Amino acid sequence: VQLVESGGGLVQAGYSLRLACVASGSTFSINAMNWYRQAPGKQRELVATITRHDGRTYYADSVKGRFTISRDNSNNTMYLQMSSLKPEDTAKYYCHAEVLRGTICCDDYWGQGTQVTVSS
Repeated sequence: VQLVESGGGLVQAGYSLRLACVASGSTFSINAMNWYRQAPGKQRELVATITRHDGRTYYADSVKGRFTISRDNSNNTMYLQMSSLKPEDTAKYYCHAEVLRGTICCDDYWGQGTQVTVSS
C-alpha cells in the first residue's frame, strides 16, 4: 500500500484546511486509516481514525468538534477537514493505514507527511 498526502499549507488561526490521503496498491486489505501529527520536539500523536468498512470514527480530544475525518472508498481517498485551526495545530500531518495480512491485523504503512502551519 502506498499513501500520498496533500493539502497542507500556511493559514491564519481560525481558518480551515482540508488534507487528503490517496491510497494505492492493495487497498482492499486496509482495515482502518488514521491521521497522525508530529510537532517539532514532540512525539507523533494520533489525531483521528476511520474504519474502512463501516466508517466508525475516533478523534483526539484536542481536535474533537473542529476536525472531521471522512473517506471515499470509491477513489481510495481519506480526508481530514480541519476548521477553527489554532497555532498548536501546527505540525507535520501523516496518513497511516492499518493493513490486514490475510486475517491477521495489521501491518503499518505511512505517507510522507504534509506540513500544516497555523499563524497567530
